[in-house]
Amino acid sequence: MYLFVWYNVNISEVSIIEFRDDVKRIKALADENRLAIMLALQNGEKCGCVLLEELNITQPTLSHHMKLLCDSNLVIGRKAGKWMYYSISRKGVSAFREMIEKYARCDCESVGNAKKACCCETVDKE
Repeated sequence: MYLFVWYNVNISEVSIIEFRDDVKRIKALADENRLAIMLALQNGEKCGCVLLEELNITQPTLSHHMKLLCDSNLVIGRKAGKWMYYSISRKGVSAFREMIEKYARCDCESVGNAKKACCCETVDKE
């Protein structure tokens, strides 16, 4: 049996639920339309009808993508009358960045870790 260390934590102590939540959030951005939606919302809140026109997709398709983005807390939706307005969630995006950082880092980048030779140095030199 192999013992993996992740963020100074034994991987067997990491909850499978935490992995599932992280996968759900990563999958929210693993689609061309959802990436385009995130880019479209970078300049501020937009009505769903505007997103439909900009992205040239159908209403059911937009609803599907917005549900995934809202469920992942990357986007906030609010209803005004019969229209839905969407904007990027600063809190959700910040949490997403922190989540990605926990996977996409090298041990030499740990806070308080003295600079030492590691695998990223040998790979970066090639």
